Amino acid sequence: MNAISPDNSSHIRTFETLKVGETARLSHVVAQRDFDLFEAAIGGLRDIPVHLRASEPDPTLVQPNWVAGIVSVLIGTKLPGPGSSILRQDLHFISPPEIAGIINASITLSSRNEATTSITFECLCTDQNDLTILTGSVEVLPPKVGFLQSTTAVPRIRVERHDRLRSIIARAGNDSPVPTAVVMPVDAAALHGALDASRAGLIVPILIGPTDIIGSIAKLGNIDISNCRLVDAQNGAAAAARAVEMVHAGEVGLIMKGDLHTDVLMHPVIASTTGLRTTRRISHVFVIDVPDYERLLLVTDAAINIIPTLVEKVDIVQNAIHLAHLLGVAMPRVAILSAVELVNDRIPSTLDAAALCKMADRGQITGGPLDGPLAFDNAINEAAAREKGIVSPVAGRADIVVVPDLEAGNMLAKQLTFLAGAEAAGVVIGASVPIILTSRADSAGARLASCAVAVLMARSGAFT
Repeated sequence: MNAISPDNSSHIRTFETLKVGETARLSHVVAQRDFDLFEAAIGGLRDIPVHLRASEPDPTLVQPNWVAGIVSVLIGTKLPGPGSSILRQDLHFISPPEIAGIINASITLSSRNEATTSITFECLCTDQNDLTILTGSVEVLPPKVGFLQSTTAVPRIRVERHDRLRSIIARAGNDSPVPTAVVMPVDAAALHGALDASRAGLIVPILIGPTDIIGSIAKLGNIDISNCRLVDAQNGAAAAARAVEMVHAGEVGLIMKGDLHTDVLMHPVIASTTGLRTTRRISHVFVIDVPDYERLLLVTDAAINIIPTLVEKVDIVQNAIHLAHLLGVAMPRVAILSAVELVNDRIPSTLDAAALCKMADRGQITGGPLDGPLAFDNAINEAAAREKGIVSPVAGRADIVVVPDLEAGNMLAKQLTFLAGAEAAGVVIGASVPIILTSRADSAGARLASCAVAVLMARSGAFT
């Protein structure tokens, strides 16, 4: 599949060498990133005054011009090549391209004008189903000199927009902040995360840990903690235990992880008699905003249940569905992931997937449709699902992906974050209060989004 970029070298064709009937083609998988980059390149439609635009972003402006740009790419990189000038064009936009679909573009030289040394191309863009996206003609002045021109690779540019998580932060900041036990904020990132959430109106942070170390870090980083309550605890285990005590006493409605290992934080939480267990099984969910994906993607479980059994997966799925409901997804599509999309008795995760789907059919899991086993590409890409002949309400459009084990979930979430420009909020569900799980590698936006999701959970009262 050709990317929309020049070849490593281009034969530049002059008027004398061009013949009627010559054709150039390219195919490209359409991503939201394409429209975002185009929007940024033309100056940012978001900066146009609101009264001058129909929506945000305006697909009636972005999509036709982006598709027309593909025609320009063909002319400028393939036929005639670099140095070509477009004199006039008559292009007709028929229908919008489909995100994750394929656009097939072609130009065919239809006539030559000896007097002006210009040429005319007939242009056609279709989708993966051969439906017409764009048609028309372009008149071009070829370059005057022909030679083999080497071109450098086009740099990859990434537009990182996380509007969906930002809307959650804005929604959570519209009410009173929730008192929050911040466990071991003994590094600058943890302190900044707690105070950023406080300034956003999300939480009232109570800092639990060695108060002398917290004070030193605040002073060293010029971080103002004068308005924060400090609770002394000499190590992570003691700080986590103190946070659990404060939940039982009704002093806090959230727990936020600072600089300590997750298992140390969770040990007093899961204690059978003194912990924060409820009738719900405790599980972890990443709420991920991937710029190239058209919806929030919930990934579970990536932090708590290491190798969950089938029974445990039932609760993991149900927890994630309930969270999706809170975030505004009325009927979340749940994909049960494996390495393949067919049941195979040598791959246990495929057997669990099939069982979970049948349990949903029988009403043992409710709130959204399930499908599985599905490989990741089939779960989130409709074109990949169609290629495999998978027809379901979930395939290609998953809102929730349920991973086989913690290792798979953790790697998937980090790949999306560090390779795909995603922002991920992490929360623990099933305890008597939501628990905000952050790591030192998290961005400030991810920490804020984690707090926002947990705040919405705490206010709803539906997760206790």
